[in-house]
Amino acid sequence: MKNDEDKLLDEEQWKLEAQAVINDIKDHVIDVKISDRLCNTNQVIYLNLTTLENLTFCIELSSAGFTIVGNKYDDSTNKGNEYFETFYSLLNSISLRYRNSFGNLLLEKLEKLEKLS
Repeated sequence: MKNDEDKLLDEEQWKLEAQAVINDIKDHVIDVKISDRLCNTNQVIYLNLTTLENLTFCIELSSAGFTIVGNKYDDSTNKGNEYFETFYSLLNSISLRYRNSFGNLLLEKLEKLEKLS
């Protein structure tokens, strides 16, 4: 049996972490949600993602980072890919429209700040 030092977060904390990621990127993707079919544990949680290009992925979130594990929802058969430190960097590598959407949001915020000053 593994001790508490072998895991960084408990199962509920992983869900909270995943939900925070979802809230941060939801305006820059078509759909993103926690998988309700794959086994989410205290060491890994799976997210189903549809990019603005309408590409689907299953993303694994673990202490190692974010990695694509499937090219459709609830598919974890494609393990062993590159890990990304943030979901933003993963999205940046797979979705040009994400980059544009995120960049446009930053520009809008900067323009609002400029108007306030």
